[in-house]
Amino acid sequence: MIDLHYWPTPNGHKITIFLEEAGLAYAIKPVNIGAGEQFRPEFLGIAPNNRMPAIVDHEPAGGGAPLSVFESGAILVYLAEKTGKFMPADPRGKANVLQWLFWQMGGLGPMAGQTHHFRIYAPEKIPYAIDRYVKETNRLYGVLDRQLAKTPFMAGDYSIADMAAYPWVVPYKNQGQEIDDFPNLKRWFEAIAARPGVARAYAKGEGMRNEGMTEEAKKILFGQTAANTAAKP
Repeated sequence: MIDLHYWPTPNGHKITIFLEEAGLAYAIKPVNIGAGEQFRPEFLGIAPNNRMPAIVDHEPAGGGAPLSVFESGAILVYLAEKTGKFMPADPRGKANVLQWLFWQMGGLGPMAGQTHHFRIYAPEKIPYAIDRYVKETNRLYGVLDRQLAKTPFMAGDYSIADMAAYPWVVPYKNQGQEIDDFPNLKRWFEAIAARPGVARAYAKGEGMRNEGMTEEAKKILFGQTAANTAAKP
């Protein structure tokens, strides 16, 4: 059994997608990030960066004590290696999947996240910041579109790279993007959305997340420093 510490954000969806696609037994442990539950000591014990998702695998390969993993990319690699699914075993295939996974982790996710912040959540709308991140997100969509002109999925076969990138494309309207401008990406996007495992994964988060965000939640999420992110009782 795997405990998944989760909230229905793009990074959270990555892991429910894998777990549903792979058919692994898991239990969701909600972490309401708008209420500050990511600062609780029991969560920081497994996710010291006070970010979800994180997992605790109670049946790790080789046995022994439960194994905890934080960071969504690391979790996807761990689960792929544990199950032998959605990542090739051969060095070339594995390297191809990993480079696109890291592309999402270092590029698409952070840039799209900043786009969301400055377009939707920032109390002051700063035109330079909005323009900067909308354009960079657009550039990354173009990179993905060109790759998908050559392959059905990001690294050839459906893999953890696709599971990582798809949730960050779902809110493309919030990122100021037009998916019709990227026909190969649109074909890929629709193919993933039609997968039953993906539909089940998104259903897991229904009802958890409130529409909109309170000012208190914004303070919790966007006002963090080293001084105010210590463990809360």
